[in-house]
Amino acid sequence: MLLGACATLQQLAALRHVDFDLAGVTAGRVAGVDLASIRSYQSLSVTEAAAIGLAVAGGHLPFEMTVHVRALNPAENRVTAKLTRLRWSLYLQDRETIDGTVEQAVELPPGSPIVIPVVMRLDLLQFFQGSAASLVNVALAVLGQDADPTTIRLQAVPTVETPLGPIDYPTPITIVHRTVGGDR
Repeated sequence: MLLGACATLQQLAALRHVDFDLAGVTAGRVAGVDLASIRSYQSLSVTEAAAIGLAVAGGHLPFEMTVHVRALNPAENRVTAKLTRLRWSLYLQDRETIDGTVEQAVELPPGSPIVIPVVMRLDLLQFFQGSAASLVNVALAVLGQDADPTTIRLQAVPTVETPLGPIDYPTPITIVHRTVGGDR
């Protein structure tokens, strides 16, 4: 029992020192329109603008993206941390928008960064008001493209596997909190 408790404390200590940060955002789409090469609403083709306009007129503007979270268990840690779950919440312009859970077990060996893809989908019209152009600019800013400045924050509660069972971080961690887009 004492050995199990000691191993648990080592794993908790290792996970406590794991650094989480944003490795990037990819696969951004608004109303099915790929935003990879779009820099502003004005650079949309007529067909793309029409698809977005129809979505707005229909009362839904789906935005999807893949957020890549990088986890690094420092080389100084001697224990491989095992992340079993990552509950997350996405805030845009300081408003909580969506949340979810990644239920994928990930081994975090010391000194080797691991990227965890997190697929996110939200309806921009559910959280924001404005023209199609302003809503597309919110999505573009989140993707890191030159658009109107937007504040993004991603918080998470990691869960680590231990010999005594899964244990959650005691408080949420902030993976990223910054203003993106604009002239930054």
